[in-house]
Order: sequence, then structure tokens, then C-alpha cells
Amino acid sequence: MAPSRSRSSTRIPPCIPKRQLPPGYSDSLLFLCARRIVAHHPLPILPALPAHLYPILFQAAFLDGRPLVLRDLVAAWPFPVLNFQRLVGRRELLRDHPCKLCVQAVILAVVAQLRWVLGILACGCRLRVLDVTGVPDDPAGRAPDGMSVWSGTVALAKACVEVSKHQREFQRRGSKRHKGRSGAATAAAAPQPPGVDVHADLFVNGTSYGILREALQTGAAGPLRLKCREFQAEKLSLAGIVSLLESLDPSCVRRVDLRFRNLGLTGLSVILPHLSRFPELRSLKLQYSNVDVRRPTPESAIGIRCLAGQLGMLPSLRELNLGSSRLSGNLRQILCDLQAPLESLELAFCSLVPADLAFLSQSFHAPALKRLDLSGHDFSQGLLEPLRLLLEETSASLLHLDLMECRMADSHLDALLPTLRRCSRLRFLGLYGNSLSTAALKDLLQKTLELVDLHLVVYPFPVDCYKPEPPRRVPGSRRIYEEPMDGERLAAATAEISQLLANSGRTDLVWTYNPYGHGALDYFSL
Repeated sequence: MAPSRSRSSTRIPPCIPKRQLPPGYSDSLLFLCARRIVAHHPLPILPALPAHLYPILFQAAFLDGRPLVLRDLVAAWPFPVLNFQRLVGRRELLRDHPCKLCVQAVILAVVAQLRWVLGILACGCRLRVLDVTGVPDDPAGRAPDGMSVWSGTVALAKACVEVSKHQREFQRRGSKRHKGRSGAATAAAAPQPPGVDVHADLFVNGTSYGILREALQTGAAGPLRLKCREFQAEKLSLAGIVSLLESLDPSCVRRVDLRFRNLGLTGLSVILPHLSRFPELRSLKLQYSNVDVRRPTPESAIGIRCLAGQLGMLPSLRELNLGSSRLSGNLRQILCDLQAPLESLELAFCSLVPADLAFLSQSFHAPALKRLDLSGHDFSQGLLEPLRLLLEETSASLLHLDLMECRMADSHLDALLPTLRRCSRLRFLGLYGNSLSTAALKDLLQKTLELVDLHLVVYPFPVDCYKPEPPRRVPGSRRIYEEPMDGERLAAATAEISQLLANSGRTDLVWTYNPYGHGALDYFSL
């Protein structure tokens, strides 16, 4: 039986106000009973509870915001794995019930358990894997108790560092007690606890770089070990990125997302060789890298060959984002060494030319593509027909299509519509920022109702809803702002679209002109 441990250091309030629960939870008798149990702290019946009740108690404690109960549950967790998403349920439940204190309580409980195990030289902790992957971001200000992905990474890193320091202190005390023995004999005599692997998505910038680097390097062989699934970094030096990539466990990484401006071909040539150590890397996002190869030079030709070769060293790669790089006429050369077809390709604002789209149409990528983002290209001119041919080739697989800010008018959409209607599996269509009329949008809605998997359309403000005033240009800026919106016309157009949706009976279909008010489909959820 474990000795009692002090709870005063956690400084966690006993309860957070109850939240509205989704259907399926509140009407479950088992869940209602679990809520009654976790309403009391400490749990008087915890030692007597059978193991199969722990998951439902965890759900109730998390969704009701009871961090002290969560800490007690984790301390006595009877299973080797604790997976947040599997326990709480759907990802949207995690998103709609953000609780910084609840997540911190789970981390603190694991730290406390490991400290206790180290202190008594025993393996009383059954937990071997804590999986906090997929916990959605809660940007600062959205909810007072929400945890951002950045603060979550810092909390995990600090926990790993703390447990490693405690292990070193315990080993030093142990060596003093065995002063007469040799160092090797002492090390051999001291049993090492198996520890806990923490599977997490890590987000790092200049502020959190130091603590994460320490956690990855000093904690790799410690009792609490970070295993990164998705790695996102921004505002770091090249040396800093390389140092972190070299410190990650290569067996777990499935996505690397580098959000740096102006890396260019030179910067990518430094970073990409370090990605080949990740055999399971499926997603690589390099948006804003500012690769510009519109004007070919001997140096850019060498850089493109180097980039292609390094991408070819990633055998599991299925998603690639090169957004905001100017790649005119070079897409074939960049993708030529890939070992398998891509399933997600994001090329927004990449200055593509007809030859690039023609290559994609004829490549082995086209029939495999599930997600395609070609936003920011001018389809009012020579790119429209190559786009139509590309969509023909992707129609059997395509789930997500982004064509935002592509200068499309009614006539261009009309030319694409027959091909769009053949994309039978399409779930998302993004058309925001195009010059489409209310009539064209209503026609699009009616003709795509047959796409039974289509659930979200982001449409532009109709051009006939703008006031007849000239566009405004901000002094000193190259950006032209759209003319003022006529609120009454927009309300009328929105009402017409809403009425068409209501008449169709498609209650699962959402049409919105807000490009930010929804979660984009992630490649790993396609």
C-alpha cells in the first residue's frame, strides 16, 4: 500500500464549474453515476473500485473539471496506458472542454508517482505510457482555463526535467550510502524504474526552446521521456532547429511543421538531411520558407536538385506543404524523386504555371490526392483548363479542395462545375475571396447537393453585395482593400442561401463566408 503523499504543493482548486456536456454523455446512467462519484474529493471508494470503472471516472472528472480527482485516479491508474483522446472521447470534446488545470493535474500526478517510485526503489507505478497527443489548441483569451499547445509543451518539458533532477539527486544520495563500493557496483546495485513514455505533440519557439531542449537531451534516458508525434517550430535559428530534430526519438515522429520565413533553398538544405532519420514521417510542412526559383540560375538548379533528393529520402511522406514559395515551372523537378504518391499537397500562393498543373495531372500523385490547396493562383487566365484537367484526375479520391483568392468569376466557376460534381467524395470546398455573384453561389449549392459527403463550403461575399464605391488602397501598402459591404444585400443573400439549404433537407451541410470559424480537415483525419 502506498504511503500518503502531501497534496499541498499542487495548489489546484478542488473543482471547476460544470460544463455543458454533449448528447450521449448526460443520458448515460453509468456516466451519471460517475459524475456523482467524482463530485466528492477525496474519493472514499477508490481503493475498492474495479479497474474497468477508471476510464468512465476519468471522463467524468475531466469533463466536469475536477483536477484533484484526476490526480488521484492517475496515481492509482491500473492500466499501462493512459490516452487522453481515447478516454475523453471525440476530439471535439477536448476542444470544447479545455481545462489547463485538468491537464496539469494529470502531469503532476505522473511526476509525483515517479518521484515516489524512485524514492522507495520500487516499481509500484503501473502506468508506462501517457498519451496527450491530439489535445487541441486553446488560444489565449478563448477560455480562462484553456491550455495552449505552447504552454502544454512547456509543462511537459518542465515535468521531464524535474523528474530527471530528482533521479540524479536520489542517485547521489544512494552513492553516499554505498560509499565503500565502487561506482560500477553501486550503479549495478541500484534498480532502475521502467519510467513513463509521454507521447505528445510538441510546439516550440524561441521562448520555450531552452526548456524543451533540456528535456529532450537530459530526459531521454530518464524516468519521464518525451516521445514526439508532431513537431512544430517557429522563430528559431537553423542551429536550434537542427539541435531539436537530432534530440527527438526517431521512431515516433509523423509530422514536422517548420514555420519560418525566408529559409530559402539554403536553409532547407541544412534542415532536410536531418529528417531522413524519421522512418514514419508522413507529413512535412514548409510554408513561408520563401523558396523563389522563378528566375533560374545555376545555384537555384543545384538547390532544386538537392531539395528533390532530400524529399526522396523520406519513404513514408504522404503530405507536403510548400505554401508561399515561388515555384514557377519547377514542380516536376521538386517532386521527381518521391518514392510514393502524395495524398495531401498544399501549394497556396506558389506562382504555379500551366506546366506545373499539367505535370500534376499526369503524375502518379493525382489519383491519390485527398487534399489539394491551390489558393492564391489566378484561374481567370491560362490556368483554368489545366486546373479542370487536374480535377478530372483527382475526382475519385479528392476530399478537400481549397481555391481561395483565385480571381474566379461566375464564368470560371461555371466551367469547373461539371468537374466539381464528379468529385463524389468531396467533403470541403473553399472558394473564399473569389468574385462570385449570389446567383452563381445559389447555382453551385443546388448542383452540389448530390455530393453526399460535402459538409462544409466556405464561399465569398457575393460581388453584388458590395456598395458601388472604388476599392481603397492603404497608403504605403500594396494591398487593395475591398469596397465597403452593403449589409442589407449581404443579409438578403445569406437568407436566400440558408433557405435553399433548409429546403434541401441537408442538415449536415454548412455554407459559411467565415474562413476562420471552422476547423480545417487535418490530413491524419482524412
